[in-house]
Amino acid sequence: MENDYIMKLVNCSQEYWEFVRRLRNDERVADGFIETEKITKSMQINYMRNQAQNYRVAILNGSALGYVGVIDDDFRICTHPDFQGKGVAKFMINESLKIWPNAFARVKISNVKSLKLFKTLGFKEKYIILTRDI
Repeated sequence: MENDYIMKLVNCSQEYWEFVRRLRNDERVADGFIETEKITKSMQINYMRNQAQNYRVAILNGSALGYVGVIDDDFRICTHPDFQGKGVAKFMINESLKIWPNAFARVKISNVKSLKLFKTLGFKEKYIILTRDI
């Protein structure tokens, strides 16, 4: 019972795939992503069949708080809006770096919260990739 109150980072097993999809599609977090295509259930299943081993989910008291993935050493991270500003993303990144120590983050310039988070964790700006809004 005591361990229920400790945040954990668990493998993204099939039971979490829909949580990840819904959070990824949540309008409240959409602005933070570089790619904004809506993910269908079938798209998610196909993707996770190949990539689930590269994702983890933050859990507290049996509830999923957010997810983190590292594909080609590039972070994908999202915290549910109800849990933002509570250290969840920092926890997920720190734990992920134990698994993927060479991971880096591509962050939109307009995503001030993510820029601040990664800088707080010691990440340095190395490149700026410019893209055009379409």
